[in-house]
Amino acid sequence: MRKHFLLIYHYAPDYIERRAEFRPMHLALATKASDAGDLILGGALTDPFDTGLLLFHSIDKSTAEAFAQADPYVTNGLVERYEVRHWITVAGPLAAEPV
Repeated sequence: MRKHFLLIYHYAPDYIERRAEFRPMHLALATKASDAGDLILGGALTDPFDTGLLLFHSIDKSTAEAFAQADPYVTNGLVERYEVRHWITVAGPLAAEPV
C-alpha cells in the first residue's frame, strides 16, 4: 500500500542566492519523479525562505530518500539537512489512509 511521505529540506542561509545555478536540474529531477507518480507536490515555505517540502506517494520512505540523495540542491550544499517523515493522511480526496 502506498503512503504519503514528506521530504523536508532545511535550506542553507545562501539558498536564494545560489539556487539559480541548480534550479533547472532540481526541477528536471522533480518532473521525473512527478511523471513517475511518486512526487505529488513540492515547493518552498516563505517568510523566511528556509524550508522546502516535497510530498511523495510511495510504498516506503526510500523513494523520497533517493530523490534527496540525487538532488543537486542537496549535493551542492543548498540544503543543510533533510528529513523524511511518514505523514498519515486521513482527510481529503488524496488521503492515503482515509477514515
